[in-house]
Amino acid sequence: MSTVEIAPGVHWVGAIDWNIRNFHGYSTHRGTTYNAFLIMDEKVVLVDTVKHPFFYEMLGRIKEIVDPEKIDYIISNHVEMDHSGSLPMMLKAAPRAELVTSEKFGEAGLRKHFGFDRPMLTVKEGSSLDIGKRKLVFVPTPMLHWPDSMVTYSPHDELLFSSDAFGQHLATSERFDDEVDPAVVMQEAAKYYANILMPFAHLIPGALKKLGGLSIKIIAPDHGVIWRADPGKIISAYSEWSAGKTRKKAVIVFDTMWHSTAKMASAIADGLFSKGVEVKLYNLTASDKSDIMTHVLDAAAVIVGSPTLNNGMFPSVAEFLCYMKGLKPKGKIGAAFGSYGWNGGAAKAIAQELQQTGIEIVEPELAFKWVPTESELAECAAFGRRIADKIKG
Repeated sequence: MSTVEIAPGVHWVGAIDWNIRNFHGYSTHRGTTYNAFLIMDEKVVLVDTVKHPFFYEMLGRIKEIVDPEKIDYIISNHVEMDHSGSLPMMLKAAPRAELVTSEKFGEAGLRKHFGFDRPMLTVKEGSSLDIGKRKLVFVPTPMLHWPDSMVTYSPHDELLFSSDAFGQHLATSERFDDEVDPAVVMQEAAKYYANILMPFAHLIPGALKKLGGLSIKIIAPDHGVIWRADPGKIISAYSEWSAGKTRKKAVIVFDTMWHSTAKMASAIADGLFSKGVEVKLYNLTASDKSDIMTHVLDAAAVIVGSPTLNNGMFPSVAEFLCYMKGLKPKGKIGAAFGSYGWNGGAAKAIAQELQQTGIEIVEPELAFKWVPTESELAECAAFGRRIADKIKG
């Protein structure tokens, strides 16, 4: 076991999940961490716990520092089981600890999940907790990404325990952002935002405004590495992502039955990049939807295609559109295309789904029968060029 002191008297005591590859539908190619933090002051405080199977890994790290029975408080910033799953066992190991959580939703969630009948210390906006030379301040961040969500701030350390905000699913033996390839860290941070926090983009500016009044040198999220080199970098990224800022970039997403839709997708891509627009082309048979959404995050356009099956979309395309609709990307244009045999329907159904997602349709749907001809592929390229012109404004 190895603990890491992230600030004087503040220790990382979490767990590393090297082998998880699916986090409730979100692909985690690089694994993840479940971060928990131990504050040694006049009072001993544990901030969050870990997923249930990793309890003994966390407990072993705690025991390197202090007898768990000396823990005075356990703060639950978020009820979700990857952070609270070890709470019942931790409370047995720390029998005198008082459980601290957000009022109403935090308390209700913990009681419902675990059947707790013990008293809890519930906190709200402006609540604080004196633990010696430190006073911990609690800032509710409801719906980022559950109603109970909150962050805990230590002014003494200028350290923000940010729960699920600013995290990444990234398993690594290093604990800090300046110890890992920054491109990897930001890629995983973007994927995390796109697939977990994007639906709540309208709430993020308000949360950032609350945090803007705090002096923050370190951000310690519940997943991934700790931001110490430049915490402002991830705060700025959240500000841009939540504002819906895009680049001159188009994401083409499709599936294909007999390669006709694939040929159309390639021709549309040719038209786009002939105009200087960056293109990402994804066949859903070979691509992961959460990876695709990472590129949708800063794309100006989302173009979706499908062959017609039973008068409608291919199932994989319908699944992707359902997933994207739930994530509510903002500030994007889009279009639909596809191929069909004796009867069409897929492209029109895609256009309707894109509109319901909030994407502005800028071209009538493009659909061709059977295998597209050279002249039809030329129309696809022209289709791409027209969308490129709209992207470039």
